[in-house]
Amino acid sequence: MKLSYSPASPYVRKVMACAIARGIEGRIEKVPMNPHVSPAELLAMNPLSKVPALLGEDGVAYFDSPVICEYLDTIGDAAPLLPAAGPARLAALRQQAIGDGIMDAAVGRRGESQRPKEEARDGVMLRQTAAVARALDLIEREVDALSGPLTLGTLTVACALGYLDFRFAADAWRDGHPKLTTWYESVARHRALAETVPVG
Repeated sequence: MKLSYSPASPYVRKVMACAIARGIEGRIEKVPMNPHVSPAELLAMNPLSKVPALLGEDGVAYFDSPVICEYLDTIGDAAPLLPAAGPARLAALRQQAIGDGIMDAAVGRRGESQRPKEEARDGVMLRQTAAVARALDLIEREVDALSGPLTLGTLTVACALGYLDFRFAADAWRDGHPKLTTWYESVARHRALAETVPVG
């Protein structure tokens, strides 16, 4: 398999954490890409020019981290990260959605912060900051649902929190979220997360 990636992307981290958790990371060749310049190799896999994009063992190009992770969940002999059906699956999908939402807002804020300062930019950044804060409050209230075996949902939440540490450490997301902080400190020791800490 070939993974088009950017080392700072939290979505790429999520995919690689999923692969490590399943014990299949050695089957993935990572190919660095700059999606902002829309290289032809990336466009051939993902016309949206976004990473991650994965060329699977079946010859199909998969893109968007939820789809890639669901595909990876079919490979190897490890227990599935995404339960097959019922309340457990819905819980994992809901956790994935809130984690992805935090990433979307944080990545969007990061992008805006690179633009010249203006009122419209600042308004967008404030909206994204507020979205993250509300999401963190929700997860704090529901933190008990994160306990138990690693799932695609809990991996996504952990990667989202790691991205906040990486890009917005000054925001101190741990303040006011003691239960989430305790959970994160525990789960961050898992090899899938310890070996995928973002750089760049």
